[in-house]
Amino acid sequence: MSRSDVPAESVTRVELPTALVDDVEQRLQYTDFDDASAYIEFVVEEVLAAVSDGEDVNYDAVDREEVESRLESLGYME
Repeated sequence: MSRSDVPAESVTRVELPTALVDDVEQRLQYTDFDDASAYIEFVVEEVLAAVSDGEDVNYDAVDREEVESRLESLGYME
């Protein structure tokens, strides 16, 4: 499932933590995706579609400390 049909000039590069990309690459063998970029693109599109469709997302159920801890472990917070 590669998006090779997308012209290069319409692509924006995004930086992700190496550990996250490593996790995605490990999951590729269980999917039909050709590479990590295609997999990540699919996941982002699905999340955006869910939010746009007004899917019932209960953000209050997420513990703030848990989110902050995760962001710290990914290097986004100190």
